[in-house]
Amino acid sequence: MQAALAEARAAAAHDDVPVGAVVVISGEIVSRAGNERELRSDPTAHAEVLALKSASQASGSWRLDGATLYVTLEPCPMCAGAALLARLERLVYGPQDPRAGAALSLYNIVQDPRLNHWVDITFGVLEEESRALLRSFFEPRRPEVPSYTETAAGTSRRPRGGVPKRP
Repeated sequence: MQAALAEARAAAAHDDVPVGAVVVISGEIVSRAGNERELRSDPTAHAEVLALKSASQASGSWRLDGATLYVTLEPCPMCAGAALLARLERLVYGPQDPRAGAALSLYNIVQDPRLNHWVDITFGVLEEESRALLRSFFEPRRPEVPSYTETAAGTSRRPRGGVPKRP
């Protein structure tokens, strides 16, 4: 997880949200990445997706059986889906993300019994360090947005004006 935090710090250095990810197979880091959405102008350049792509290339297979993905924040729906489709054995992350988390908090894509694969989850690893990094990135940019500490403590906040009504 320390390696994932290093990747998150590197992402922040180029103005990307500080999320980092590493893939470990048989106790060895086979890939690492930080968010690069701003750097690449690519909405799919999340740390998890980049790390999974690199791990697949390194292993020679899209199936990452036995692999563990370490991430500094609970994955979003896209990244949770990618982790599931890569056939990971385990997902380890720092704080939960009550706004976009898809590996327990908002959704649980990686353990949906309707799907054909299941990923074991461990969360809260180096949670405070990850949360502090996110807070230091967002507070100067969005002072009106609640910090990850507030939302992770169990409160749920909606955007001003509530949830839009569907037609």
